[in-house]
Amino acid sequence: MSWFGIETRTSVPPIERGGWLDAMRIVVAILMILHHYELAGPSPTSDFIPFFERGYLLTDFFLIDSGYVLARVYGERVLAGGMSLSDFFKKRFLRVVPAHLIMQVTLISLVVLSGLLGVMPRNPEWFDWKELPAQFFLVQSYGVPGGRGWNAPSWSLSALLGCYLMFPLLLRGMSRFNPFVMLGLGIAAFTACNLATWAILDYPVYQMPLKFGIFRALPLFMLGMALARFAQKVYVPEKIAVGLGLVALAGFIGVQAFGEFSLISLALICAMIMASGAIPVRRKSWLVEKAAVISFSVFITNEVVRIAWFGVVNQLIARFGLSEPVQWTLWGMGVALALAFATAFHYAIDNPIQVAVNRPKKQTGRVRTVVNQSVPYPS
Repeated sequence: MSWFGIETRTSVPPIERGGWLDAMRIVVAILMILHHYELAGPSPTSDFIPFFERGYLLTDFFLIDSGYVLARVYGERVLAGGMSLSDFFKKRFLRVVPAHLIMQVTLISLVVLSGLLGVMPRNPEWFDWKELPAQFFLVQSYGVPGGRGWNAPSWSLSALLGCYLMFPLLLRGMSRFNPFVMLGLGIAAFTACNLATWAILDYPVYQMPLKFGIFRALPLFMLGMALARFAQKVYVPEKIAVGLGLVALAGFIGVQAFGEFSLISLALICAMIMASGAIPVRRKSWLVEKAAVISFSVFITNEVVRIAWFGVVNQLIARFGLSEPVQWTLWGMGVALALAFATAFHYAIDNPIQVAVNRPKKQTGRVRTVVNQSVPYPS
């Protein structure tokens, strides 16, 4: 049965690089930098654009998007037995942990070197050594004391590791329902979690502090998976997908102009992700594709770049009394540096590591059949 061309199918075209979903990831990655740099200028940027104070919505986007993309890319393979739980978790573990450790060591070295040179950080309380172990080992999102300061955004990587462990189990459970029921259950589960966290912890589920990170990430990750399971079985015509995406984008911008409206904003984010995933990529954008692959590097490096760059800028301001226009110029240079550093980090460090750890192993002894594990939209 079809309503306006929307119909259930055995499968729909896979998501691909170089399209609207990639474009969204680029925009959100840049907005994430602007959020993290909010207090680094002469005055908070949220004084001019209040949205920059609502960075939790950007993090929530990435959590939902992670569940969506992974379910679209790996869902059928995992359900068909082509990838075990251990293989899936190993692949995801090696995707995030090496880059995290490299940036942690880089930041530790920066703090130690600055101390030896007698340069104190602007906010020394954010470099408490007692906070470092939980963050270094990515356990800060499970109630383990510590994790504040340093490269603080890494809490979401900690929480996502737990989501990765749950992914195959959740996927098998979701596969038992038709797509419309599954979408409804995903929304209901998120709503129930939100009511529970409000009642028990006095926080909305989408804005939980880092020590409860797994309780924030898992419902959003599951919501993304539910969106993906729906998208894999329900075909949405291109014109309707484009219209949905434009209406959702306009609605999101309009809502943010008047206030947080977090639940409405999250619903519109889900609509944008769904629409972007349903629009076929007829002509890939080389620039969008290349820019999107550095989004993870932007996330994992921008806080370290901020600490290093504005550590120098603060010293210059104190010594030379730089004017406000000069300070804003240096702030803008810091944003540009974050993007440049992330690009260099991706191509010089992160990508070579991923190529090495994902290189197919040579087979010895008896020959066995190897399943082609290439995917159209590697995350």
